Amino acid sequence: MNLKTVIGIEMHTALNTKTKIFSNSLNTYSNTPNMAVSNIDLAHPGTLPYLNKETVYKAITMALSLNCEVADTLIFDRKCYFYPDLAKGYQITQDTLPIGLSGNLDIEVGNRLVNIKIADIHLEEDTASLDHFNDYSLLDFNRAGTPLLEIVTEPCISSADEAVAFLEQVRNIYKYTGVSNADTKKGEVRCDLNISMHEEGSSTFGTRVEIKNVNSFSNVRDAINYEIKRQSDLIKSGNKEKIIKETRRWDEEKEMTVSMREKSDALDYRFHVDPNIPKIKIDNDLIENIKKTIPELPLARKEKYINDYDLSAYDAGVLIKDKDISDYFEKCLTLGIDPKEASNWITSELMGYLNKENIEISDCYLTPERLFIILNNLNNKTINSKQAKDLFNLVLEEEREPIDLIIKYNMKQIDNKDELEIIIKEILNNNENQVKEYKEGKTNLFDYFVGQTMKETKGKANPELVKEILLQLLK
Repeated sequence: MNLKTVIGIEMHTALNTKTKIFSNSLNTYSNTPNMAVSNIDLAHPGTLPYLNKETVYKAITMALSLNCEVADTLIFDRKCYFYPDLAKGYQITQDTLPIGLSGNLDIEVGNRLVNIKIADIHLEEDTASLDHFNDYSLLDFNRAGTPLLEIVTEPCISSADEAVAFLEQVRNIYKYTGVSNADTKKGEVRCDLNISMHEEGSSTFGTRVEIKNVNSFSNVRDAINYEIKRQSDLIKSGNKEKIIKETRRWDEEKEMTVSMREKSDALDYRFHVDPNIPKIKIDNDLIENIKKTIPELPLARKEKYINDYDLSAYDAGVLIKDKDISDYFEKCLTLGIDPKEASNWITSELMGYLNKENIEISDCYLTPERLFIILNNLNNKTINSKQAKDLFNLVLEEEREPIDLIIKYNMKQIDNKDELEIIIKEILNNNENQVKEYKEGKTNLFDYFVGQTMKETKGKANPELVKEILLQLLK
């Protein structure tokens, strides 16, 4: 029996506005509970929500970036259900008319492009957060009212790889557009996964199971793969009826999904238009003005790096995966660094250092301007390639300017032919046996002589000049 997997994703992302969506409380991450809270967030009697227009601009930006049709009217609804983390007893969201409809996004999965259909994008407020203990729970209302943008895909994703590629691409777009920081470590991205299995060739989907609030992309991959296996095993063993419409959660410690409750239908939420928030007309001029502010997005940058700068698809993919890395590369180009040279140093030396130290490029002392100075001295033959790598590491270790370190460590390359010739002659005189073997055909000893010269000069010799002299003296 061949089974087909069908996955739909609901991706909730916190927007990086200064204040919350319906109050003037600060929209900020804090470890101190209940410090960014107002009467509106706590739903005190007599308080009314008022809309933060920045959240609307950011939502439209994201809708356009994902090729959605932008609604002509802004409408908010109430989603009524009981949860202890909703002080009002309902959530303000968009159901009647989401701000974005019928979008799509091309994603790269391996060496192929997959188009993911997006059903809608809508704004809503986040709930408070709950901390559960053995015999009590604590509420922190800092998160209550944080503006969320929810992206709902069509059930068109067929694997964990596609799901993760989609989420990574969307997170990148959030960062490129500045709509959200999309920091998973701070809980700014959470996903609900809807998964079903059916026999290949059948037009009827299987029973849909939701996995709620998955908070990292690695957990998304693990949860999907586990659920595919769980449902497949039940179907193949003849226990298809045991797959029920329910909400499950991913237990990271047990590495399995665990049942929480039977899944509610939309009707159970009793959606209705919020009477306290007036309908707002979205002007076409506003949409066009926002469209002009959208920067070059990840896949467009990748295409440019490959076609205009002749980078490999792999290197271009590495550079665009993180907006800050890509921006660093772009700054290097404006300074005049050769694209391939900039790419090589960023993807190997710099990213290796960032991974080792577990820091972001924005916190790195080696700015594009400092990298330019290192490479300029290399290309002007003031220093050689070994010295350039040494200087690169010293700038990071000592956090001092490259020029100061060149002076401090006397890094000037030896370019004097007469001086190098004296050194090389002495090396050859001290290695008569190796010289004889070289002349008898053991030509790989040439690199040995180069190495001895670099060792004698403490890496300062001009390697090309060393090779030129050696070729003359070893005739």
